[in-house]
Amino acid sequence: MLKNYFKIAYRNLLKKKVYSFINIVGLGIGMACCVLIFMFVQDELSYDQFNEKGDRIFRVVHGYFGEDEQVEVNSRENYWVWGNAPVGPALELDFPEVEKVVRFSGRADILFTIGDQTQQEEGIVFMDSTFFDVFSYELLEGDPKNALVAPFSVVLSETTARKYFGDQEALGKTLKGSDVAGRADAGDYTVTGVMKDLPSNSHLQFNTLLSLSTFHQSRPGVFDAWGYVDTYTYFLVNEQFDQQAFEAKIPEFLERRASEENGPNYTIGIEPLKDVYLRSEVQRQPGDTSSLSNIYVFSVIGLFILGIAIINFMNLSTARSMERAKEVGIRKSIGADKNSLIFQFLGESLIIVILSALVAVVFVSAALPMMNDITGKELLVGSVLNWQTVPFFLGIILIVGLLAGSYPALVLSSFRPVMILKGINKSDARGVNLRKGLVVFQFSLSIALIAGTLIVYSQMSHLLDKDMGFDKEQMVIVDYNYDEQVNNVSSALESELEKNPNIESVAFSRSVPGSHFPNAGTFIENPEGEMVMIGQAIFQVGLDFIDHFNLELVAGRSYSRDYPSDSTSALVINEAAARQYGYANPADIVGKKFDQWGREGEVIGVVKDFNYISLHNKVEPLTLPFEAYASRFMSLKVKGENIPATLAEIDAVWSELAPHRPFIYSFLDEDFNTQYESDFRFRQIFTTFSVLAILIACLGLLGLATYTAEQRTKEIGIRKVLGANIGSIVGLLSKDFIQLVLIAILVATPVAWYAMNQWLEGFAYQVPVHWWVFLVSGMLAVVVALVTISFQAIKAAMLNPVKSLKSE
Repeated sequence: MLKNYFKIAYRNLLKKKVYSFINIVGLGIGMACCVLIFMFVQDELSYDQFNEKGDRIFRVVHGYFGEDEQVEVNSRENYWVWGNAPVGPALELDFPEVEKVVRFSGRADILFTIGDQTQQEEGIVFMDSTFFDVFSYELLEGDPKNALVAPFSVVLSETTARKYFGDQEALGKTLKGSDVAGRADAGDYTVTGVMKDLPSNSHLQFNTLLSLSTFHQSRPGVFDAWGYVDTYTYFLVNEQFDQQAFEAKIPEFLERRASEENGPNYTIGIEPLKDVYLRSEVQRQPGDTSSLSNIYVFSVIGLFILGIAIINFMNLSTARSMERAKEVGIRKSIGADKNSLIFQFLGESLIIVILSALVAVVFVSAALPMMNDITGKELLVGSVLNWQTVPFFLGIILIVGLLAGSYPALVLSSFRPVMILKGINKSDARGVNLRKGLVVFQFSLSIALIAGTLIVYSQMSHLLDKDMGFDKEQMVIVDYNYDEQVNNVSSALESELEKNPNIESVAFSRSVPGSHFPNAGTFIENPEGEMVMIGQAIFQVGLDFIDHFNLELVAGRSYSRDYPSDSTSALVINEAAARQYGYANPADIVGKKFDQWGREGEVIGVVKDFNYISLHNKVEPLTLPFEAYASRFMSLKVKGENIPATLAEIDAVWSELAPHRPFIYSFLDEDFNTQYESDFRFRQIFTTFSVLAILIACLGLLGLATYTAEQRTKEIGIRKVLGANIGSIVGLLSKDFIQLVLIAILVATPVAWYAMNQWLEGFAYQVPVHWWVFLVSGMLAVVVALVTISFQAIKAAMLNPVKSLKSE
């Protein structure tokens, strides 16, 4: 019997090659898309899961609030993960449930020299000696207990070790390097370990670890200062740890331990390691993060695509059910029962699904390189096909086969043989209504995806095109890591470079928009004459920074060479900082006293708010103190003509005045836009799979249009004989489908509007969701449907009516 079932299924596949192709390929693409999205989602959810003690690792987050701000302890948006160094050891002393503490500081790049080769090494972190006790990063060479204990110890990643030492053993060898303050004569760093390259699904990413004791030796006071913000703190807890009870004891701990530097509105919270990558909302993340909402979006899209492909299968199967009605009638009349017929048709469905799964494997293999380019990941088929997941995928194939074939099987097996053999079937209307409902459903999904794609593109364009309030075009940035030798010749560099007619201006600063910046409290006189301390971001800038970046002054003046005291007793702030201290009119804060980091004087100017961080956040309060010797960046505004030649001329000047340090540059607009990498990745993935979903929906529509044209062959022939032209016949065949697409527009619009408004909530500056977006989406869907249907409709309309009327 089974052999006969396979024969019948095989003959039916060959008999209707077009329908078989549409079913198998459409379902195969749908399954392939679902698998690719599953691979992406699985990789996102796997972050930091390799840590053997991951369920017992937490990190400290720090809340900094002004005196007049309400402390929202449960709202993590106002917290930083970057804070003071003493909190970690204090937690370990006061809480017996804390077993180990790991602190690290993500400082700037360092120069390493070996022989006559000098390189500016990036991705360097100063790490506590307990690092390997807490995290499960594999050390290939060296002792994990001692590798990060002594000052000037360095642990290299496998790739970095090969870069400096080739295939030789790196352990025990030395690298001459600069120190944390940029001095080039710091001494020798001893390689005490070689670590396996970090897995891609680690939220912490670095390639070189220096012992934290190196940093301690250079700046010992930092490790006792509760008000100095420069350290990330993670800790390992015991098996009996109760997070809720621990958090309840934090206020008392801070009252006992935190110094007066922090004030009463400093607080801390804790986050589990498993929440860091997807669920954390705190600022100053030390590595990559993603969004759980994006994971939900991609998962839903994957289910949408698979659902559309299943709908195609069900539509074509129910549409063709009448062709097999006589077969069912004959089989029932000679004794076949309903269960055997259901089993047969479900078996045929399962065969198609298995063939589709094989097609899906081919598509996944072919599309994986492109998927890796889009996502920036290294997804491998082997990572999802193993002894644990194979049963899952087999189960999916079985479920899809049963789901896709269930309705056709039930409909076909329910036919009454007497009525069928007489040519009467009352269930056809029921099948027609189901097909219409399924077409509306799948095109509703397609229209929602089109609208979503348009809104995502619009929002991403808004991020790039919005006036940020500062010049970032043709701005060359040189990061020299506070190098003292460079700062000592900064005046000479500026003077020589500004002689170049292709360089408009030069400025030095500790921070540039989109880069790392410190945060600390500043005392400023409020409208009542009281000195009030509030924390905000700080950009330490050189004399020409404000003019160089074309920041607009709304009150007072900028720093000037005409006022020598500006270097010690003047301060420029932004509008948000003026409001923070209670001044609605920025001009009213000019002349007020300030006290910041040991500098006292008056506020001399207020610049218009500019977006110095990404548009995910509104402009925050900012102070721009004049610190000529605290620079890390040299920025150059160059003309747009012949930039390569200009860069070569800058390199020549740099090599002459700062020969000890390689000339490494970037462009500010590119650097700033790296803040949106995950957003652009989201856009590309969303768009790619939306297009595939629409393609699959059109494939199903083509199959239905082909079937409809076949069913109405005689009608078309008669109409042509009576004088109907091709246009009227095409309109006749298209009308019903277009009506269904119009209904789908009405269904999809409110759903898409709600979903995209939720997505836009992640941006402080959003594009409005206009009504015309849904109109355009609907019209695009209508055009796509018309093109798809017209192909088959025109073909049917052009048939010779004599042949049409002869057809059986």
